[in-house]
Amino acid sequence: MFLSARNIYRLFRIARTLARHDALFPLEGLGVAKGVIVPLRLLARRKRDGRPGQRLARAMQELGPSFIKLGQALSTRSDLVGEEVASDLSQLQDHLAPFPASYAKAAIEQELEFKLEDSFKEFEDQPLAAASIAQVHLAITSEGQEVAVKILRPGIETAFKKDIELFFWIAELIEYTHPDLRRLKPVEVIRTFQETTQVEMDLRLEAAAAEEMKKNFAGDPTFTVPSVDWHRTAQRVLTLARVHGVPIDERELLIKQGFDPNDIVARAATALFKQVFRDGFFHADQHPGNLFVGEQGEIIAVDFGIMGRLDKPTRRYLGEMLMSFLNRDYSRVAEVHFEAGYVPSHKSVEAFTQACRAIGEPILDKPQAEISIARLLAQLFQITKNFEMETQPQLLLLQKTMLVAEGVGRKVAPESNFWFLAHPLIEKWMADNMGTEVLVAETIGEVTEGLRKIPRMLSNMEQNTAAMARDGIKLHPNTIRNLNHSTEPHWYGSPRLYIAAITILTIALILA
Repeated sequence: MFLSARNIYRLFRIARTLARHDALFPLEGLGVAKGVIVPLRLLARRKRDGRPGQRLARAMQELGPSFIKLGQALSTRSDLVGEEVASDLSQLQDHLAPFPASYAKAAIEQELEFKLEDSFKEFEDQPLAAASIAQVHLAITSEGQEVAVKILRPGIETAFKKDIELFFWIAELIEYTHPDLRRLKPVEVIRTFQETTQVEMDLRLEAAAAEEMKKNFAGDPTFTVPSVDWHRTAQRVLTLARVHGVPIDERELLIKQGFDPNDIVARAATALFKQVFRDGFFHADQHPGNLFVGEQGEIIAVDFGIMGRLDKPTRRYLGEMLMSFLNRDYSRVAEVHFEAGYVPSHKSVEAFTQACRAIGEPILDKPQAEISIARLLAQLFQITKNFEMETQPQLLLLQKTMLVAEGVGRKVAPESNFWFLAHPLIEKWMADNMGTEVLVAETIGEVTEGLRKIPRMLSNMEQNTAAMARDGIKLHPNTIRNLNHSTEPHWYGSPRLYIAAITILTIALILA
């Protein structure tokens, strides 16, 4: 951990903006850079309108694209910022003033390496939407195809890189000064945020995500994804078929066009279930601006910059945990957490069961239409401190997605419940994927795959042993320093060194 004059100066400028909006509380709560924050507190004496989270959202909007995206990422972290602040940050609007159409056209020509008029018959100068990372223009290709063209903002990669360095510095500072907060993995949170934004800033990756989801739903008339025009797609330009439909949250317009809101919500719930449980690959930005209802009542998704993935063990944990909560089987909810290794084994299963009951009963006692599984998960993540449960970033992203999906569902069909509609599907998936035969077959597959790797492992060990015999063993300076300052009284008192010695001896015998 080192001090950086540049980062301190930038932190001062950020804190000054937060102070103007009376939103210094995140930095104050973390105890970061008190020498910078205390004098700026004087600027925040005037009372500002709104809740703390609303004031913070306004400050982040002013600070620019990186902070808008960071605010949206923090909206999934109620365990870090609290439920009310997280809810307010989820409303942070990703809208900025558009950049000139002249730049958009120049960027298209540079990226695609052909003149605009050679590829597009028409290109609208006024953007359809302008967000923090990119903006979208409608166009018609030379073949007459209606398309939407997404272009990255000028200089956005450089700006994000600079801000990401600052975010890492602050996260490292938090871990260094507050060891008790390391379980929340602030550095890993920023790393996940970095990976997400890097994907968003390579539009070829977004195109690939759209293609993957389109393939997953091939032949499904209830959920569609627009086709990618790969000929007109590059790192900074993405071209998709234009979507025609009604925004999913326009309830009155949907009814006017003859759609049953309950059917629409059921289709949306089924589609999200398939993404999460069947595919383990889900659209993680399902706000109303990204979901439309087509002419046949199909759900049409756009904007695939933020996607989530869940491996099969995580999907099994999630399915059993949700089913157990809905069945009010709190002891099983607790057992699932321990079996998954999310809660350390030295913690009390009974105490965790009691905590789960305290979370579940107030929520599940509500009328079915008002029950929020996303809220339940958010409160579950909030009690993690008492049970040393480590943060699961992939589940936090899903929790945010569920929260947005529930909100959309309530607006479209207030009497329906998004997750109760998916309940039978989850139940069937659990039966198909948790049976003894399935688990045995998968275990056999894993063992077989492990056996296939043994020859390569032995070959690698032989090569490494030969290299050690030729060049000797080289230790990193940090390793030597740690050995010199080891808390072990003597080398012969360390079980780890005995194990290491036995391992090396065994390898030598195998290769002899």
